[in-house]
Amino acid sequence: MLNDTVHDQLGANPIQTLHFSLGDWALSFLCIGLALTPLKKLIKQSWPTRFRRMVGLFAFFYASMHFLVYIALDLSLSWEEFVDEVPKSPYILVELFTYLLLIPLAISSPKAIQKRLGKHWVQLHKLVYIAGISAVIHYLWLVKSDYREPIFYACIMFVLLSLRIFTYLKTRKATSFFVKHCSTT
Repeated sequence: MLNDTVHDQLGANPIQTLHFSLGDWALSFLCIGLALTPLKKLIKQSWPTRFRRMVGLFAFFYASMHFLVYIALDLSLSWEEFVDEVPKSPYILVELFTYLLLIPLAISSPKAIQKRLGKHWVQLHKLVYIAGISAVIHYLWLVKSDYREPIFYACIMFVLLSLRIFTYLKTRKATSFFVKHCSTT
C-alpha cells in the first residue's frame, strides 16, 4: 500500500483506494487480535497471546489512518462537511463510534496503565468485542453493491465471538456445577 501510494499507483480514485485499504487493514488486525486467544487454546501454547497488544495497536494505527484520510483528504479538514455528512451516511457515525471505542484500548495498552487499572483493565478491553461488531456494521453499511468482503469479515467476526461466548458459557457452567456439588457435600 505504501509502495502504491509513493509510486502513484492507487488507481482512478487514490483517496478512496487509500481510505478503503486502511480500513481493511484495521479490520483485519481486529480479527487477528481476536483470533489469538482461540489459537492459544487450540494449539495449547501461550505464545500467540504475546502478540495481542502489538496487533491491537496495529488495528488502532490503521483505524486512525483510515479516519485521518477521510477527514484530511476526503473532507479537507472541513468539520462542517463532516457534521453535514453524518446524517446522510450513518456508516460514518458507526465508524466514529468504533474509533472512539478503540481509543481507550490503545491508551490503556502500556503495562503501567494495565497495573494501575488492575482488574478494570480486563473489563475495559472487552470493548474490543463491540468494536469488532461495529466495524463490521460500518463496512456492511458502507458497501453499495459487492457485499462479499464485508460478509467475509462478518463471518470471521461471528466465528471468533461465538468461540468467546461458547468458552464463557462452558466455563460458567463448569463453575456452577462445581459450586453446586461442592456446597452439598
